[in-house]
Amino acid sequence: MPDSSGTLSPIDSRRFSNPARATRPGRSRPKALAQRLALPLALTTLAMLAGCADMAAKVPPGAPLAQVEADYGRPNFTCVRPGPGPGPGPDGGGRRVIWSQQPLGQYAWGANVGADGRIDRVERLLTDEHFKLLDDGDWPAEKVRCEFGPPAIIDQVGLPSVRQVVWSYRYRENDVWNSLMYVYMGRDGDRVTRHHPGPDPMYEDDRFGMGWM
Repeated sequence: MPDSSGTLSPIDSRRFSNPARATRPGRSRPKALAQRLALPLALTTLAMLAGCADMAAKVPPGAPLAQVEADYGRPNFTCVRPGPGPGPGPDGGGRRVIWSQQPLGQYAWGANVGADGRIDRVERLLTDEHFKLLDDGDWPAEKVRCEFGPPAIIDQVGLPSVRQVVWSYRYRENDVWNSLMYVYMGRDGDRVTRHHPGPDPMYEDDRFGMGWM
C-alpha cells in the first residue's frame, strides 16, 4: 500500500505496473485485446532495434543523421527541445531523435540534431546516471518525454487524496537488474515530483524464480 505521499512499495509497484494484470478476470476486455494486438508490433520494433546495442560506442560525434539512419534505421521518436537555441543538454533547444525499445525493451539511445543535419553524439538514455538529470530543475511532462522518450507504462498510484500519475521506464539498473524507473508526475501528470527504481514485475515469473535478475 502506498504511504501518505503515494510512494510505491515493491508490492505496490507490482500491483500497479504489471502489464499482465490487464488480462486477468475482471479487467477490461477491450484493453486486454488492445495489448495483445500491440504485442507483435512492439516485438517487431524491439527486433529492429536489437542491432543498436553498440550504437552509442560506434557512432562518432558529429556524424550526419542520414548516415546514422542508414546504419541503424530511422529513430522511432522525435521532438523539438524547448530552449533558447541548439546545444547539448535538456535545455539546449533544437531537434532531438530517439531510438527506443520501450515498452518491452530496456534500452534507448538519443541524439540532438543541429541545423546542418549532424548529431552532437549518441548516448544511452535509460541509465541510472542519465536519470539523475531529473534531480535538478523543473521537468514538465513533454521535457521528460523529449529527453528519455515515451515510457513503457503510464499509470496512477496512491489513495484518491494523494493520487499521482507515474511514468515507468523499463531499464537495467546498474546494468544488472531488470527494473522500472518510476517517475512521479503529480496529480495532473504534468511535471516530475520525484523518481525511484524498483523491480520489474514483467520478470517476476522467470525460470530462475528471481524476478529482479
